[in-house]
This record gives sequence, C-alpha cells and structure tokens, in this order.
Amino acid sequence: MGPGEVAAILFGVFAVLVILRVPVAFALALAVVPVFFIEERLTPILLLREMFKSYNAFVLLAVPFFLLAANLMNGAGITDRLVRLARAMVGHLPGGLGHVNVVVSMLFAGISGSSTADAAGIGSLLIPQMKKQGYDSSFAVAITACSSVMGVIIPPSILMVVWGGLMSISIGGLFLAGVLPGVLIAGSQMLTVYIYAKRRGYPVYNRSTLLELLAAAASASLALMTPLIIVGGIVGGFFTPTEASVVAVIYSLALGVGIYRSVGLAALPGTLYESARFAAISLFCIGTASAFGWCLAYFKIPAALVAQIELMGLGVFGTGVMCALAFLLIGMFIDAIPAIIILGTVLFPVTQHVGMHPIHFAIIGVISLAFGLVTPPYGLCLLIAAAIGEIRLVDALRDVAIILLPMIIVLGLVIAVPDAILALPRWIMPRFID
Repeated sequence: MGPGEVAAILFGVFAVLVILRVPVAFALALAVVPVFFIEERLTPILLLREMFKSYNAFVLLAVPFFLLAANLMNGAGITDRLVRLARAMVGHLPGGLGHVNVVVSMLFAGISGSSTADAAGIGSLLIPQMKKQGYDSSFAVAITACSSVMGVIIPPSILMVVWGGLMSISIGGLFLAGVLPGVLIAGSQMLTVYIYAKRRGYPVYNRSTLLELLAAAASASLALMTPLIIVGGIVGGFFTPTEASVVAVIYSLALGVGIYRSVGLAALPGTLYESARFAAISLFCIGTASAFGWCLAYFKIPAALVAQIELMGLGVFGTGVMCALAFLLIGMFIDAIPAIIILGTVLFPVTQHVGMHPIHFAIIGVISLAFGLVTPPYGLCLLIAAAIGEIRLVDALRDVAIILLPMIIVLGLVIAVPDAILALPRWIMPRFID
C-alpha cells in the first residue's frame, strides 16, 4: 500500500469512529488495526509494542505530577489568594471582575500548567460571583473558558513538556517562548472585557490602596513562587522537567498542608485519585496516538506530505499558517496530547524543510490546540465553564467567538514575527537555542 491509501484508511476509520462517539483513545487504536491486518509485514502485536515504547519515557512522568500539583493548589485555596491580588491590581477597571478573571487565569497558569484545572478552579469561584453582580451568564462562561486556555501556553505547560519530550526540543526554551504569547493573549482578553463593560455597563470595584495591594501580594507571594521555582530550575539546569514536576508537588503539599493548613490529610486520597484518573486518560491517549503516529511514519506519510508542500512553494509564514489551520481543525475534535503526537510529528519534517525554528513551530501548535479547548464539539474548558454557569454550551458560543477574534490576531503575530517569540529563549538560554 502507498502513503495515500494508508492515510485514507487511518484517517477515514478514525473519523467514522469519532462520529460514532467512540472515545478518541480507543478510536486511534482501532483505526490502526485494519492496516496491521492488511499489510503482510505487520502484525497486530506491534500495536501493543509501540504503545509500550511510548510509555517507557521518563519525561512522561511529569504529566501526572503536574496534574497532581494543580489539584493540590486548587485544594489549598491558592485561587482565593490570587483573586484577591488580581482584584487589587485591576478591579478598578471597567468590568472589574472580568479583568480579575483574566489576570487570575494568567497567574494560575504559571502555577498549574493545566487549562482544565484553571477552568474548574477559577470558574467555580468567579462565575457565580459575576452572575450575582449582573454580568450576563454567557459572557461569564465565555471569558472564564477563553482565559483558561492560558494554562497550557504560559509556563509551566503540560503540552510543552509532552511536545519537548516527543520531538527532542528544549523544554526550558519552550517555557520561555510561551511567556510573550501568554501575556499578549491576556492583554487581548482584557481589551475585549473593557469593550464589553463599556457597552453593557458592567460594575467596577473601588481602586485599592497601596497597602491593600501590598497585603494581597504578600498573601499570594508563596504561591507565585511556584513558576519561578519550576521554570527557573529547568532553565538554570538545576533539575529536569520531570524532577521539576515532583518539586511542584512537594511545594504544593508544603503550602497546603504545612503553611496554609487548608488541605487536611483526609482530603489527600481524593486528590490523589482524581489526579491519577485524569493522568491515566491522558497517558492512554499518548499510547494509542503513538501507535497511530508510528503507522504514519512506517508508510512514509510525512515524507509524502513534505513532497506535496514543496510543490506548493510555501515559505515559513505560509507553512506556519497551514500548520495553525491544521491544529485548529484537529483541536476541535480531539484532545491536545494525541493531536500533538499525530499531527505534530507529521508536520515537523515539513517545517524543518522550509527552515522554521522547532520552538516557533511548537508555540504555533500549542496556541492553536489551546483554542480547541473552547471550540465545539470538543471544547472541554467551555463544557466545564458552561456546566458551572448552568447554561447550554450553545448559548455561550457568540461571546466565545467575539473573545477568540483578538486571540486569533495574536496567533497571527506569533506566526508572522518568530524573532519576537524566540527573543527570550535566545537571551536566557543562548547555548541551547540556535
């Protein structure tokens, strides 16, 4: 069989299974099975072998540990402290609680690395408050869901850990490259909140005094040390990303149990169970997606794609736009981690052929896939926020689309100006970034 025939079987079977509402992890594995039976040189046992090989990676241990750290931070009441700080910083702006929502998501993103933890933790706290203060339910849900995507863009990011481990890219470099896009996305969302507030007359808080701001900053200071410890430790070479995830868990435990005393020992088994459950789902997806990706590589589908792209004559910008559109599309239907393994590994040779920097490609992919967290039919963060806001998902789509527009512009800037994205990694880690 040629690359085109195999690609048609793999993606055709996968699409049918997804339409039939088969879970994505199982759909990826089942899509590979017909090819293993049709091709004489392959046996179905290879499916299990490739899955096992994907699990035998030290860097993947970071996934469950970062998820556990995020859940511990949520349970420790970190979100409340971040809300007080954000309110003191931006609560006096028009649409104060909307700005607080965005700033808290940005701060929490630097702690958790998980957008779903962001949406659940911040949404349960702020969406009811926004509704009580007269904000439209659809807007409260939309801004909470859209701001939560920063959880996988601002370092530390679970997606960047997986991407770096899979494609042998500096994870410290990826973390540093995510800072500027994350700040720009937060700025675009705050601008949108400002326009909404002016048009709809949303309330504001009184401006906080300097003493109130300093008190709020002191209250949240220990929590805000988390990204400095994790990112600084990785960039400085003190520990690997996996070791950093363990440090994050230990630090979260120390804050919640020892210092704040907001997490009781009786609550720990439940937190461990939830973290293990979500980690198992993600890791199973990694295994089946790796088998799917191996099948693509075995039949030289990426090489065939490179040949087709070469005929189109696309440069770095054109290839970046094509990659962004591909990730935006696949992110609407499946989780980000299997999307990275399937589509990222296929497009990586294409981007290398046109001279795109690997970190630039990774940031385009991560941002594009992050948008998939708020776009149906997958839209996991939007589903979480809509459930908290007690509205139908479809009722929030108009506001989600409006908030996403300036975020898409930021993605366009990331594609068009790679040197701006790479400036921070090149400045801090010149030995590791070309």
